[in-house]
Amino acid sequence: MATNSDIPPSQTVKSVDRPPSSDQPTSAMLKADIDSGRTGDKVGVLDPGLSSLGTDDEAAGRPPSPVQVALARFHEVLGRSIRNGETATDAHKGRDNTFVGFLGLIVAVAAAILIGVWIGAR
Repeated sequence: MATNSDIPPSQTVKSVDRPPSSDQPTSAMLKADIDSGRTGDKVGVLDPGLSSLGTDDEAAGRPPSPVQVALARFHEVLGRSIRNGETATDAHKGRDNTFVGFLGLIVAVAAAILIGVWIGAR
């Protein structure tokens, strides 16, 4: 297969390393937490964006302080794990029961309608 040198190679299949701990965290570190899969929101691959996380705040002249970024990192990584009772790396290993619950709701509504029609026909 011939390659086209005008098309850059895709970078989205590269895994993203976790950022190091820091006393002065940045919004880039928060984005790396999310992209590495550490927060449990997504699998750990690069997620390109048009503008980096926090760019709009910086453009407005109010970049997030290191304390605000540290608080956001805490809530994204540890807060989610504490609420869910799981580690952030386990988020994609488990089974999501949302679809099963949705199907159960549909079956329950259909059963209620059928029972209502059956009782009304008597």
